[in-house]
Amino acid sequence: MSLIKSITTKPWERKGVIGGLEPEGAFASPNEKVALSLFLVVASVVFSLFTVGYILRMELPDWRPLSEPSQLWFNTGLLVISSILFQWARNITKGTSDKNLRLTFLGGGIFAILFIAGQLMTWENLQNAGYFMTSNPANAFYYLLTGLHAVHLLGGLWVWSKSSIRLLSGEDALKLKLSIELCTLYWHFLLIVWFILFALLSNT
Repeated sequence: MSLIKSITTKPWERKGVIGGLEPEGAFASPNEKVALSLFLVVASVVFSLFTVGYILRMELPDWRPLSEPSQLWFNTGLLVISSILFQWARNITKGTSDKNLRLTFLGGGIFAILFIAGQLMTWENLQNAGYFMTSNPANAFYYLLTGLHAVHLLGGLWVWSKSSIRLLSGEDALKLKLSIELCTLYWHFLLIVWFILFALLSNT
């Protein structure tokens, strides 16, 4: 029961002192590390199943590969920069000075937003070129996989926005250290997933 409770608890809604410890930003206790780890395992399984389905489906005769949109390279660069900025912010929280913390943490989220905007532009360009989701299975899988990745990124941006508000309001960087660490780990995970998806979509 305690494990289920720790997973279903919404840490960003916790208030006050818990167990004699001050809360740390959007994530209040190490239990959130466990919750995040479990979520990443589940997300990995979901992406793996879709990837296997993609590989199996492409063997059928009605599969017509989608031409790789060149804009995906630019979008990938945006996500890489986002992940680097988050890692930079995490490294800052380990030091004695919080200089550039706002710049790096906020910048990481902004570049992630630009990545999603770039993905939307890519989808629009594909549809304008006649690559609709219902045209063939390859198109459907492309929109499904990239859309699923974008949804996970949007979830991360929601948590990022909560921490960003507290950071801008003058919250002590030490109290946000755990939030920034977990955001960074989540972004690294999504970057690795995107590399795999990008390689898969580019070579099929």
